[in-house]
Amino acid sequence: MVKLIHTLVDHSDDVNYCAFSSSCLASCSLDKTIRLYSLNNFIELPYSPLKGHTYAVHCCCFSPSGHILASCSTDGTTMLWDTHNGQTLAVLKQPHGSPVRVCRFSPDSTYLVSGAADGSIVLWNVQSLKLYRSGSVKDGSLVACAFSPNGNLFVTGSSCGDLTIWDDKMRCLYNEKAHDLGVTCCDFSSHTVSDGEQGSRYFRMASCGQDNQIKLWLISFVDFLGCELKYECTLNGHTAPVLACAFSYDGQMLVSGSVDKSIIIHDTKTRSILHTLTQHTRYVTTCAFAPDIPLLATGSMDKTVNIWQFDPKQHCTGSLLEDEPKMSVENWSEEEVSVWLCAQGLKDLVGIFKMHNIDGKELLSLTKHSLTNDLKIESLGLRTKVFRKIEELRIKVDSVSLGIPDEFLCPITRELMKEPVIAADGYSYEKEAMENWISKKRRSSPMTNLPLHSLVLIPNRTLKMAINRWLETQQKYNETT
Repeated sequence: MVKLIHTLVDHSDDVNYCAFSSSCLASCSLDKTIRLYSLNNFIELPYSPLKGHTYAVHCCCFSPSGHILASCSTDGTTMLWDTHNGQTLAVLKQPHGSPVRVCRFSPDSTYLVSGAADGSIVLWNVQSLKLYRSGSVKDGSLVACAFSPNGNLFVTGSSCGDLTIWDDKMRCLYNEKAHDLGVTCCDFSSHTVSDGEQGSRYFRMASCGQDNQIKLWLISFVDFLGCELKYECTLNGHTAPVLACAFSYDGQMLVSGSVDKSIIIHDTKTRSILHTLTQHTRYVTTCAFAPDIPLLATGSMDKTVNIWQFDPKQHCTGSLLEDEPKMSVENWSEEEVSVWLCAQGLKDLVGIFKMHNIDGKELLSLTKHSLTNDLKIESLGLRTKVFRKIEELRIKVDSVSLGIPDEFLCPITRELMKEPVIAADGYSYEKEAMENWISKKRRSSPMTNLPLHSLVLIPNRTLKMAINRWLETQQKYNETT
């Protein structure tokens, strides 16, 4: 359960960014100010607002200790503030005075990165307050940046859609076209993950963009070998450009905010939607989790910052959708179907579903034809969204009821594989599904989006034997129950 506990209404223009320390919340705005609030009671601190920028403030962030706040602006500067008294510590001027769009501290507070509209990126030495290294991306504005948890590398995102990986010497290690219409934000999880194959450890990173998508990536870094960026999956749910994304501090949740005015909280393990929040009245521009307490802050072009609180018992535990019925879907009542619709952002369809007495069993049996002819849902886009959500629900139901191991499911069809084959990307797919993928002149991996150096498909006999053994076990179990 997530509930709205406070709304901050002090900014006089769009809220561009918000950030937490262990004791404060900071927000910045087109109104040229940064405001700070105590987490004890959400009262604005005596020295707030911070004024010094002469144009819009695009981003703000706390140093890991929380003693310094950085902010950057269209005025071409990144300012450092003392969070104890609000005093200005430094004004760092971007080379050529280009508008600064993003700033980030390294995990050990040694460096501060600032990225600008002209593609320039500067690594500042925080102790000396002097420029340490500088560089630039080939095309576009720098609009996103995030440090890896160990500080050995950082990633920038550009308005042209590229993700670029840099080391702490400002050497470009890797570049990837990630979002067709431009990157808007990126963030690292603080916890490493295993690739599940060779036991290698990776940093998990999320990026979002103007293409309405959120992508998860795995990044490995070895000093003398460079680094590897590996596409993991795409999280869906938003119907418009996604402007912000952020991991919870335990890495179990990812929050995103969009032009569609909604906030979606995703479970990073199951990749399901946990909560959909729709209280903002204009574009959601920023979202952030608090480090030590179950709080979430979201900011919007509606000039407000909303503070959300998680039920401590459910915080970061991989719970189901907010208020989603916990019983088997087939047993859902009409009211529980209505709750599910609301959680999917389909509140406007509740009346139609109730009129046709759609319960859980009926919900799972709906088809595109019945949505059109029986329920009379005229909008093609709405029908497509409903049907996609129902398909996702069917997959969830099938996976839970059968207990199918994820590695037995084809990444393309999400169905149990019958003839698994290994493709050149190293992943296993259902033979027919992969042949269809290739027949449509697709020459990239369904899992990584990277080019396939070969179109040869090799039968995965080991996996097929494992699937058959699992099926035999299931059959014996069913015969005895």
